Amino acid sequence: MPNPGTAKNRSLNYGETYACPVCRQGQLAALTLMDAYACPFCRHIFTANLQAQSIQLADGIQPLVWRWTGQNWQALHQGSANLTWLVWLLGGILVVVPPSLVGLAAYIFPNSETDPWNFPLLWTGLTFFIHFVLVSWLVAEHHQFPLYVALKIRVRELLASD
Repeated sequence: MPNPGTAKNRSLNYGETYACPVCRQGQLAALTLMDAYACPFCRHIFTANLQAQSIQLADGIQPLVWRWTGQNWQALHQGSANLTWLVWLLGGILVVVPPSLVGLAAYIFPNSETDPWNFPLLWTGLTFFIHFVLVSWLVAEHHQFPLYVALKIRVRELLASD
């Protein structure tokens, strides 16, 4: 027996609003005279398939799809597995190879003994950190994690209010 305090199961239709599956901050509402939904928070547009109880991101590069379970969205991964594998492989190479080259150069050409700062180690660490941040950003853009999307929108709103 369902708890009376929880949301009841409901089917996907154009007359109701739903939580946005991308940003999880806004509410999806039907667009007038269109078979689509839009989120005013993240400004994404979704095409709907009411028979399959699913929506697809219409304004994105990737064909992201979610199925409505009656209470929340369930992601259906239709993206290319080869592209995801390639993103992770290139990300790993970008994080490992440049710091390794800097570290190898520091090993081949050692620093002077009188230097109080260990610049080769500092440069190797800084190279790793910057490349890790760059790859993390690219992976977040590729996968569109809800926390990342919400943070990106909040920063955009903060910068626009100045």
